[in-house]
Amino acid sequence: MKATIWHNPRCSKSREALAILNATPGVEVEVVEYLKHPPTREKLAALYARAGMTPREGLRTAEDGARALKGASDDAILDAILDAMVADPILIERPLVETDKGVRLGRPPETIREIL
Repeated sequence: MKATIWHNPRCSKSREALAILNATPGVEVEVVEYLKHPPTREKLAALYARAGMTPREGLRTAEDGARALKGASDDAILDAILDAMVADPILIERPLVETDKGVRLGRPPETIREIL
């Protein structure tokens, strides 16, 4: 099974999720350091759709750039969140893990086991 992790090596939760992936037999891991290689807007929207979450739920609200977007609920604001994430990928909550079985936000990291 192939698993792609949208990873930030400075994030402890992202490192924990990567350790789970690497320790799971039969999993071929692709690591994408999303701060260096951010997903396209279309890819990010597709990841959230497969995860069953909104872009607002994938927003890293602790970042300064997210303050104006925290209360987003209507479609126009959700589009603005995606645009902001693509422009400044630090706003993407991490880690996101994708397999053929789905996508999970690894918060907590153990949730990724659902798609392994």
